[in-house]
Amino acid sequence: MQPIPNSIAVMADELKEWRQDIHRHPELGYQETRTMGLIAEKLRAWGLDAVETGLGKTGVVGVLHGRNGPGEAILLRADMDALPITEEGDHDHVSESPGVMHACGHDGHTTMLLGAAKHLAETRNFDGTVYFCFQPAEEGGAGAKAMIDDGLFQKYPASAVFGMHNEPGMPVGQFAVRPGPVMASADEFIIKVRGRGGHAAFPHEAADPVLAAAQIVTALQSIVTRKVPASAPAVVTVATFHAGTISNVIPDEAVITGTTRTFDSAIYDLILGEMRRICDNVADAMGVTASVEVNGPVYPATVNDPEQTDLAARVLDAMVGAENVERDQEPGMGSEDFSYMAQAKPGCFVFIGNGDTASLHNAKYDFNDDAAPVGVAYWAKLVETALPV
Repeated sequence: MQPIPNSIAVMADELKEWRQDIHRHPELGYQETRTMGLIAEKLRAWGLDAVETGLGKTGVVGVLHGRNGPGEAILLRADMDALPITEEGDHDHVSESPGVMHACGHDGHTTMLLGAAKHLAETRNFDGTVYFCFQPAEEGGAGAKAMIDDGLFQKYPASAVFGMHNEPGMPVGQFAVRPGPVMASADEFIIKVRGRGGHAAFPHEAADPVLAAAQIVTALQSIVTRKVPASAPAVVTVATFHAGTISNVIPDEAVITGTTRTFDSAIYDLILGEMRRICDNVADAMGVTASVEVNGPVYPATVNDPEQTDLAARVLDAMVGAENVERDQEPGMGSEDFSYMAQAKPGCFVFIGNGDTASLHNAKYDFNDDAAPVGVAYWAKLVETALPV
């Protein structure tokens, strides 16, 4: 591994200060007003050529031209929002917002992109234009889509887009990148089973939606194992089951919610069709009715463009050594709204090691500040390689 350039290494304490400040003041999706203001203030102070706030409600875009003017442009994206989780960390920068914390490392993502903006504004060792995109509402709010719908790529016509996410359990200084699907699509489904309630002592006089819903939950698990080809990754998860309020009354309704994850739109359509078939047939057999409501796919699959992935991989090989770049990491069943950007433009999403930390979306999670200079170095080297002088 090559050493981090001195001009970036000396930023370590500053990066830590920014990151921990953002961590102390987390904001949920589309509420990132403080974070938006902090980012814009810094970008303007560093002399970027343009800074826009409020794109996609609370997004920020900074524009930086290289040594010879605008030219070709690429976009670097970081997400800014936190999660509705009560922090259980014991460090000195815990969240000061009750019930809200940066449990996914977006504070670190924002910090790394800020560090890259500062470094590149000082050096301008590239030719063309970089758009620094700070995106709101990744955690279920589709902030990337909101920015695109608000004219992101009309105003900032990048030829390629790049994103990065931290990876707990992967050592600091290591990365993972691969072409093709890297994260799954995701939807949210609600199944409402309606029957006829009654006294629990006389179930024969009722049409029990709880029993029918239980049969549906079990049958849904047969979709992946019996209908989806074994070569096609897919997940159907029932996450909640709500019915009734008291032990001696059969309720009128039971409600099931969950999510499906795939990498292939045809497989997604197959799963949804099977889900509806199962609900209709079980409901008919049990003398109740069942409806399936689907919100989604909330996010499409995140698919890396081969050319941009090759560029990112070459940058990482040169920076940390090929032995520290995982090329065969299995695609994850989590989802990412960077997928909307990668649908609109050729893109690449990489994973950066966060060391031995708690897992993402865990109340004890904290971004590893040692990873920040590594991430800044990647962004800077990527820009200098994609837009050479």
